[in-house]
Amino acid sequence: MSDTPFGFAFPGGQPPDPNDPQQMQQFLAGLQQLMAMSQPGGGPVNWDLARQVATTTLNAEGDPAVSAADRAEVGEALRLADLWLEPATSLPSGLVSTAAWNRNEWIFNTLDVWRKLADPVAGRMVAAMGDLVPPERRAQLGPMAAMISGLGGALFGGQFGQALAKLATEVLSAGDIGLPLGPGGTAALVPANIRAYGEGLELDPSELRLFVALREAAHQRLFGHVPWLRGHVLSAVEAYANGIKVDREAIEEALGRIDPTDPESMSELRLEGIFTPEDSDQQRIALNRLETTLALVEGWVCHTVEAAAAGRLPNVVRLSETFRRRRAAGGPAEQTFAALVGLELRPRRLREAAALWAALTEHRGVDGRDALWAHPDLLPDEEAFADPVAYATHAETEWDISALDNLAPNPEPGPTDDPDGPTQP
Repeated sequence: MSDTPFGFAFPGGQPPDPNDPQQMQQFLAGLQQLMAMSQPGGGPVNWDLARQVATTTLNAEGDPAVSAADRAEVGEALRLADLWLEPATSLPSGLVSTAAWNRNEWIFNTLDVWRKLADPVAGRMVAAMGDLVPPERRAQLGPMAAMISGLGGALFGGQFGQALAKLATEVLSAGDIGLPLGPGGTAALVPANIRAYGEGLELDPSELRLFVALREAAHQRLFGHVPWLRGHVLSAVEAYANGIKVDREAIEEALGRIDPTDPESMSELRLEGIFTPEDSDQQRIALNRLETTLALVEGWVCHTVEAAAAGRLPNVVRLSETFRRRRAAGGPAEQTFAALVGLELRPRRLREAAALWAALTEHRGVDGRDALWAHPDLLPDEEAFADPVAYATHAETEWDISALDNLAPNPEPGPTDDPDGPTQP
């Protein structure tokens, strides 16, 4: 633990004397300069700063422009993919519009959902930072105590901005990581990242693009026509996040590397390792619910895409296995959440889930399989993964296919849905 009550690296190694106006003025001036770019903005994370850091990082590393040819190829691939999916699923098309995004556009169009996912954990961190100031000192220090709490939003915003920039160089589409990140009804691919990913695969670029388009179109059908699914996934993430504990010593150690008179010192901070998951029954239930849901979503997409592409894409088996390994290993989102939010988003039981959907299709048909999405209580639980055939053929798994009629297209708007579409920066 730091000898200072704040964890800051004070000039000279000593905190300012509250009774010395000159020391206090110097310290507050430096801290105000540090906070000038990091006002909380009504929440635990300064998302304006996160976006600014992400954009600056991407611009420095390079953000290839989307050409007219890219847009035409993406639009054609998504429309063809959506057509191929028709016999493979009972869910109607979820495409309202198609888009080809550069990396900055991916961040802009997904930031609202990241806000919803990260704010619960960030709120805990910010509160813990405020608690570092002893209660008996808060009244004495006045605005300094509030500024220390506000600094948490800036730290998290800056770190999350860097993580988003990393994600933006790796994701292939809006639904690449299995979460409904983009605006509802907008199927989007990131052409520059698809090209980069395909360099080591030695495949026809158009085949890879079409396979990614199939996955994106399948995600859009699922999240666009299962009204409860978006909220179910996001609330599962939030329920898990609410049980995460914050390591105060790790926070104080991180703060100890800040010099309030040198705002650049904040850029050197790393907040990884400050979360300690609570090993409680509630936390285990929340984690199990999240992992099962992620596996069912990804397993359904994998199985449906394979069925749609069979006989059409010459390398569908190879592509399916490549993407299955990519998702099972964690994909681009795992590092972001594991480090910053204390949460991994990889579908650990992806293969079992895909086998379960295949067994359901074989024994119940496409309509019977997709009828399970009518209500969260109808979804298989983790016990069904152990013996997919037994689950698919059991008498109690008879479902009312007419429930599909209740899967209304374009349900109530999600976190990023806007009838006029997002305003480009």
